[in-house]
Amino acid sequence: MLKFDILTLFPEAFNECLNLLPIKRALEKGLIEINFTNIRDFAIDKRGTVDDKTYGGGVGMLIRPEPIFEAVDSILKTTPSNITTKNKKIVLLSPRGEKFTQKKAREYEKLDHIIFICGRYEGIDARVEKHLADDVISIGDFVLSGGELPTMVIMEAVTRLIPGVLEKEDAVIFESFSKDLEEKGKSIEYPQYTRPEEYRGLKVPETLLSGNHKEIEKWRANNI
Repeated sequence: MLKFDILTLFPEAFNECLNLLPIKRALEKGLIEINFTNIRDFAIDKRGTVDDKTYGGGVGMLIRPEPIFEAVDSILKTTPSNITTKNKKIVLLSPRGEKFTQKKAREYEKLDHIIFICGRYEGIDARVEKHLADDVISIGDFVLSGGELPTMVIMEAVTRLIPGVLEKEDAVIFESFSKDLEEKGKSIEYPQYTRPEEYRGLKVPETLLSGNHKEIEKWRANNI
């Protein structure tokens, strides 16, 4: 079972994600576990303070290091002893990070435990990136208000690779960015069509209607 722990100021942002496939099916089948830790539970004072002004000036507030380090410590204290450093990752979501890819998703699928750190405001104190996170990950060259959406993206990409999650397990073999395509020097799978054969003058390629499997496979290979 793959265990996800998510540090966030907004656990409620994940509610709908938990009710959608493939996350829902993976939870129901006991293939993953998802736990939430509210960063504000580790605030530095009774007012719930978790952020502060940046040294050197600047716009916005940063999440302080203490709540993040202490929240991660609390999770690690309850982590089973069989989950070692080799099969665990602490992942910080940040636009400064490495681009997330299907290759990284396959790497994460082999782990037993992933701790996601979701930033907010202007970000998180750089000591978290430098001294706590194992990976710093970005899902693209754009800015979001926090790490919650990127975490959902990564969780879904990883979860659907777990054997038993998808109804048709071959789906993860024959799809864009699959290992099978990588070995062929490709990345995107061939275009696909369904009924009707013609719509608004737009026709399905004749080869796909021929029933000639050899020619169909040739067409698909030529259109990757």
